[in-house]
Amino acid sequence: MKIVIDDKIPYIRETAERLADCVVYKKGTEIGPADVRDADALIVRTRTRCDAALLEGSSVRFVATATIGFDHVDADYMRRAGIEWMSCPGCNAASVAQYVRSVLLLLRRDRGARLGGMTIGIVGCGHVGSRVKAVAEEYGMRTLVCDPPRQERGDGGTFVSLADIARESDIVTFHTPLTAGGPHPTRHMASAEFFDSLGRRPLIINTSRGEVVDNGALLDALIYNKVADAVIDTWEGEPHVSLPLLRRAWIATPHIAGYSADGKANADNMVIAGLCRHFGLPLPPPIVPPELPQGFADGYAGDDLYLRLYNPLDDSARLKAAPERFEELRGNYPLRREKA
Repeated sequence: MKIVIDDKIPYIRETAERLADCVVYKKGTEIGPADVRDADALIVRTRTRCDAALLEGSSVRFVATATIGFDHVDADYMRRAGIEWMSCPGCNAASVAQYVRSVLLLLRRDRGARLGGMTIGIVGCGHVGSRVKAVAEEYGMRTLVCDPPRQERGDGGTFVSLADIARESDIVTFHTPLTAGGPHPTRHMASAEFFDSLGRRPLIINTSRGEVVDNGALLDALIYNKVADAVIDTWEGEPHVSLPLLRRAWIATPHIAGYSADGKANADNMVIAGLCRHFGLPLPPPIVPPELPQGFADGYAGDDLYLRLYNPLDDSARLKAAPERFEELRGNYPLRREKA
């Protein structure tokens, strides 16, 4: 069996090489038809478009994306071609919640925010949003949840409209997939009209997909003081981000909110389980992420420990200093654990 794997997927190599006779590693943006022509399986991240242009005429029968998002996978083509595919929903939910927690703690530490007196609007409350909701409630925040698909399914909980979020929130955080069609499209849901409708001057956080927030409209909202500030992890046009928006944002990171070692190992294990199930292979031992250096958390507790484990200002400083290194910073991300 031959597997082609994005070379920036960590921790998976030893396990993959136990399962396959041939494993090829290649930069995600450079994986092309010639690479997959005689492959049985393809394991990617968001930078590889999986469609007919890549896969037509190949021997690939299984595709896995080690990400929660799957807008880079042409599901209609996969169905027509008889190729099984999978994503990894929830794999990095705790990692993104860690990112948002750190933002909240920085608001409290550096900007004097009283979290217990604030309202946070959570747009999308699936694997990630529900974790963010729990974090916010730890700090006594009032939470508003907008999730029309869950509301229509009759899921438990109280839901509000996007208009309610816009009117009442001190912080608005987006945790939706990217969809352009259907009854509830999310592309540019945070539009110029959304920013014009804001009742307060909220902090905007986007860790979902860049196109969920109209980046030009967000920049205008910052310029004209419609929003207090912005925390941006996902961008339109990645890796070629808006430099004016990068400069204006309080925290600007290179699509790494979900990049804890724990989240990556979760994705690896989900991918390996799917691969073994598809090809009828025995499941190998689970992949475990590396440990932090000894003594890393000594002397830290409470909020200080959370920020010792992850402070997004560090990633922001690196990106703002060298935005042209977006992909390099993302692809060579340092070890980050969710717990000491």
